[in-house]
Amino acid sequence: MYPVSGGFYTYATRFIDPSFGFAVGWNYFSLWFVVLPLELTVCSLVIQYWNQEISVGVWITIFWVAIILINIFGSIGYAEEEFWSSVIKLAATVVFMIICFVLVLGGGPSDGRYSEYVGAKYWHNPGAFRNGFRGFCSVFVTAAFSFTGTELVGLAAAESRNPVKSLPSSIKQVFWRITLFYVLGLFFVGLLIPADDQRLLSSAAYTDVKASPFVLVGLYAGLRGFDHFMNAVILISVISIGVSSVYGGSRTLTAMAQQGYAPKFFTYIDRSGRCLPSTILMLLTGPLAYINLSASGPTVFNWLQALSGLAVLFAWAAICLAHIRFRAAWAYHGHSVEEIPFKAIFGVVGSWIGLIICFIVFIAQFYTAIAPPGQEGLNDVEGFFQAYLALPIVLAFWIGGYIWKRTGWLKLDQIDVDTGRRELDWDEIRAYREFVAAQPSWKRVYYTLFQ
Repeated sequence: MYPVSGGFYTYATRFIDPSFGFAVGWNYFSLWFVVLPLELTVCSLVIQYWNQEISVGVWITIFWVAIILINIFGSIGYAEEEFWSSVIKLAATVVFMIICFVLVLGGGPSDGRYSEYVGAKYWHNPGAFRNGFRGFCSVFVTAAFSFTGTELVGLAAAESRNPVKSLPSSIKQVFWRITLFYVLGLFFVGLLIPADDQRLLSSAAYTDVKASPFVLVGLYAGLRGFDHFMNAVILISVISIGVSSVYGGSRTLTAMAQQGYAPKFFTYIDRSGRCLPSTILMLLTGPLAYINLSASGPTVFNWLQALSGLAVLFAWAAICLAHIRFRAAWAYHGHSVEEIPFKAIFGVVGSWIGLIICFIVFIAQFYTAIAPPGQEGLNDVEGFFQAYLALPIVLAFWIGGYIWKRTGWLKLDQIDVDTGRRELDWDEIRAYREFVAAQPSWKRVYYTLFQ
């Protein structure tokens, strides 16, 4: 409803606390600042599955140039790349899950590992939960980082010509894709790859492209070419994440500049709708990937990642809290829920649940930062800050933002829910609602869940 690039950051400054929005906005930007060089490094390592003779630096350069070329076309380039990469990834995931289902039942080739019924064998030996409760708590942040980017649908809303029509189905599809493809796909991986597999746990796992469990399934099954197919899909996925990092980081930086929390230079948007200064800055983070070529590079990169380790969790917490505050202010100013063209399925209750889950994950990560899994005793100072550096950084930005702008927690009467809203075609919206209401019950359920 508010056509401003920046998504949750803009809403956090408008509905929660400008200083808090400033803090989580910069932390979120730091996440994308690190993602591009990280994904360029991963691209080069994935390629080495086929050719280890060519230097990693060569592939970093090639994929960096490819991402630059895609971003030259702005939102159109990002949208086209995301569409085709999503089609490939979804098709590959469906094929992968069907094959995994057959392998779990023992339908693999006779010369492979899965020629007999597998079932939950690896969940019992060596076990599904490694390192006890600490190990369980330690995976939350890793899982959250893997889901990074699902919130970009909110950023894209600002640049959509008709968000009322396109956004509801897009948001619902994100939920179902996570549930069916991410969760179910990883479930099959857990059934087919043991937790103590040496290719996953070796000291060279960071640089060993064979460490991808999706590739190992095809390799162990004896399915010729399937490991190469999945490796190619992984390469496409990594490039997609790199493109998304430029899109997400540039829009966040532009929004912060528009709010006065970044240099005004970054507010410039050309006639094609491209945030040129912000996009150029994000693209210039690519050469940071070359740091990994030096002996001390991984250490430097680990600290860069530590800056943004919890960024996506702060972002999701801010999204939930902004929705809660928006709905409260919306009602306070005399508006009804019927005036909102698209409503979250679980409403404010869903946002409260999401916010509570984020806090639980923060607590779990704090626990593992103090007592990491796989070692006895407590962590040292360096290990603690590598795991939890994002929190003091966010607090420092929050305090700095308050000192700078002298703005704190907004009361409901201070929240403006009307300025900047798009003018909507309510005749079209009412006609669509009447159309859905006239459908049979099973169709209404379908429209609720998918459209």
